[in-house]
Formats: sequence, structure tokens, C-alpha cells
Amino acid sequence: VGKLNGEEFEGGKAEDAALVIGSGQFIPGFEDQLVGVKTGDTRTIKVTFPADYPAENLKGQEAEFDITVKQVKVETETKVDEDFATSLGLDSLDKLKELVRGQLEQQTAGLTRTQMKRQLLDALAAGHDFEVPQGMVNAEFEQIWAQLQQEASREENPQDALKEIQNERDEYRAIAERRVRLGLLLSEIGQANGVEVTAQEMSMLIQQAAQQYRPEDRDRFVQYVQQEPMAAAQLRAPLYEDKVVDFLFDKAEITEREVTQEELEAAIEAEETAEPKPAAKKKVAAKKKAPAKKADDKAPAEKAEKKAPAKKAAEAKPAAKKAPAKTAAEKKAADKTPAAKTAPAKKPAAEKAAPKKAAPKKAPAKKAAKK
Repeated sequence: VGKLNGEEFEGGKAEDAALVIGSGQFIPGFEDQLVGVKTGDTRTIKVTFPADYPAENLKGQEAEFDITVKQVKVETETKVDEDFATSLGLDSLDKLKELVRGQLEQQTAGLTRTQMKRQLLDALAAGHDFEVPQGMVNAEFEQIWAQLQQEASREENPQDALKEIQNERDEYRAIAERRVRLGLLLSEIGQANGVEVTAQEMSMLIQQAAQQYRPEDRDRFVQYVQQEPMAAAQLRAPLYEDKVVDFLFDKAEITEREVTQEELEAAIEAEETAEPKPAAKKKVAAKKKAPAKKADDKAPAEKAEKKAPAKKAAEAKPAAKKAPAKTAAEKKAADKTPAAKTAPAKKPAAEKAAPKKAAPKKAPAKKAAKK
């Protein structure tokens, strides 16, 4: 239990919190005072929050934490055998191996799909060039820029980080325009081919997003999304995009090529490192996170936007001016996806998030596919 001037403060209490001594997980000085404790010990930890701590009310403040040590563990080498498998609640070592194998296959399938989706979006972007509403581009850019500024403010040298992203402002503007154009194009393809997000799928999305909040705030978050169409649209957009992408995968001619997982990860990382970065990351000790926001403190809106950055355009109809007609979009899907293009140097972050579901049926696990 954490206290400021003898009074408990919000976010300073935790139950059954695990801590590895020397990990830097908590604020400086906290872990040092736990060296040598035994199970059942109670201590009062006195620390000072860093001047750059994220929570304004805690910056530079002296605090005390009353702690009780419930268990002390020492890392040892684990022997993977029948006893270990049964200690995990499994029937046998073979069951454990089967479980691990399935997880690895799922991970590889996710990486494969990420690379395939990137190639597909590159091909669509290269094959379609039409004017997009500048209002949508401005809104998209403002969202990207706000996120970059927030990330830069957490760097070791915020001023240098802000200066660096300022030098790349035009590149991020181009990313915003690409996102909007792809969103309009995918929306047109989806609408022309009857792609939909069902009410059941939407309900599952809301419940999954609600798990990010404290139990007492989850009902308020669900109500918020149900009452705010924009928040619901932002949750819906990523799933809608994935369903359109799956539709295009089914229409595409896919060439399979065997690669190792390391080669696949290296290919994805190579494209990611080509993106403009807000600032060079420096290794610093991890700090204790700020207390969770309450649901009525605009956190749901912020969470929803972060969940689906820059994809709210995905369901809007394309601008009439120079936009491709529906027949063009349908023809693009029906003509089979064109050959994969070289990934552009700057790519929207939203296109790089590894999907949570398995690869489509035409992209088997452990195989990187090219269109």
C-alpha cells in the first residue's frame, strides 16, 4: 500500500504483485530495500518518485509503501520432463510438446500473414492513385502526430526527439495520405463484395477491449462504446479491414516458398527499420507505470483510438473526385492480386501490427508466401 504524507493514493495499491530483484521494474530505490527479505516479512519502503514520472501528482514526491512478502523464489534451471508437464496441469510430456508446437505454428502463421498483408497493401497502393479528402488526411495526420509527440515526450532527451520527428513531418504526412487512400479503397472493395462485421463479432470486440480496464470500469466502457458511434467504428475498423484482406487473399494467386522463422522475422524487421522513427531509443531502467485512468476520464476514447489508429477512414466511401469506380475496385479484386511490390521505405504503423488470428487457408504455417 503506497502513501503520500500518510494518506493512500490512487494506483499505489497492489495484491500478489510479482517483482524480480534487479529488473528495474519499479521506481529507483524500491527493489534495493527488498534484498534479503524472507517469506512473511513486512517492511516499509521509502522512495522518491522521479521528477519525470508520468503521473503529475507523483512527480518528485516522497512516498512510503507498506509491503508484505508472500513468497520468495530463486531461479533455477528447469528440467523438462513428465513431472514438469504434470505440474503445469497437463497429462504428459507429449501433451506439453504438442501445446508448444501448436503455439510456435500459430506464431509463424501470424508472421506469414503479416508479411502477406504488407505485400498486398503495397500492391494496392501502387496500383491506385486518386485524390483523397484533405480533411480526412488532416485528421489522420493529427492523430499520428499526437502519438509521435507523446512517444517523444517519454524519451531520455525529449527536445532532441521532438526535433527529429519535426524533420520527418512531410514523411508522416505522406503516411497519413496513404492510410486514408488504402482505407477508402478497402472500404469500397468490402462494400462491393458484401463484407460485413456481424453484431456478434462486434460484441466480442467490445468485451475484449473492456478487459484492458479495471473490473469496476468495464461496464462503463461497454456503455460508452455502445453510445458513441465513433468509438464503436474505431473498434470495428481493424476487423473490417482484416476481413477485406482475407477476401482478397482468397481471390489472389499465392506462391508458396519455404523459409525459416528467423528469415521471416528478419524480412519483417528489415522493412520496419526503414520507417521514420520519432527518436533513437535508448535503454533506460523501466519505471513503475502510472495509476490506471478511470473510465469516465476520457480513457475509453483514448483506448479505442489507440486500438485502431488511423483506420476510421476504412469504412468511409471514397471521394467522388477522381476516385475509382466500384467496378474498378471489384476488377482489382477479381483479377487476382498483382505481383508483390517492394515495400516502401515509409509505411503506416497500423499496417504492421501482427494479427491475432491464424493465417488464411492458402498460407500454411512456416511458409512465407509471395503474391
